Amino acid sequence: MHKEPHKNLLAWQKGMDLVMEIYKITDTFPKSELYSLMSQMKRCAISIVSNISEGSAYNSKLKYSYFLSISLGSIKELDTQLEIAFRLNYIEKDKFTEIQNLLSQVGGLIFGLKKSIDNKK
Repeated sequence: MHKEPHKNLLAWQKGMDLVMEIYKITDTFPKSELYSLMSQMKRCAISIVSNISEGSAYNSKLKYSYFLSISLGSIKELDTQLEIAFRLNYIEKDKFTEIQNLLSQVGGLIFGLKKSIDNKK
């Protein structure tokens, strides 16, 4: 068990796996994408786990739910960016599918966490 409660959440743990995958694939993108798609995808992935962490620090279910909503928004942004990268042939089909599945799993975990918190208000 971690001292920081958010690190015990499966949503955060899988989200961190997602961050690592995004860093790995974006490192293979053309250098021309350094300050655009590559940077945006990394920021979105980081936003997902950062907002889980930040929300858990508040002593307010309303604030926690708000930050989880931001995480879910970042999931949708990253989904779109992955699609763009795939259509530009920056990502192979198998890797695209693998990351899409992980993204979907993380989104489901965050949604479930948010629903649980919202039901306790």
